[in-house]
Amino acid sequence: MRYTHLFLAALWLGGCSSHPDPIVDTTGVNRTVYEEDLAECKGFSEQVHIEYGMARGAAAGAATGAAVGVIRGGDIAEDAGVGAVLGGSKSGVQGAREKEQVVKRCLRYRGYRVLN
Repeated sequence: MRYTHLFLAALWLGGCSSHPDPIVDTTGVNRTVYEEDLAECKGFSEQVHIEYGMARGAAAGAATGAAVGVIRGGDIAEDAGVGAVLGGSKSGVQGAREKEQVVKRCLRYRGYRVLN
């Protein structure tokens, strides 16, 4: 039960960490063309695979947590679980930010003024 709460808290924090869509100054911009460009840019961002980074982050966090458990003489499995959740969620947040940056850079390269 404790892990469930920790996992949900990590997901909630990750979801609140950033604004997912770019804020673009659309003054003088053809809305139809912008929507097409945005869809294409979001398609490019799908090449960033968050799940691989999350798996690596969870594995690294589990190893670090287990090592901390050994050093402090605590519950190794519990510390490994906490490390896995924290490592995976941190990597997930970083991956989501990278996807957002891909979309924003793509729009900038197409001439849009991205405000965030």
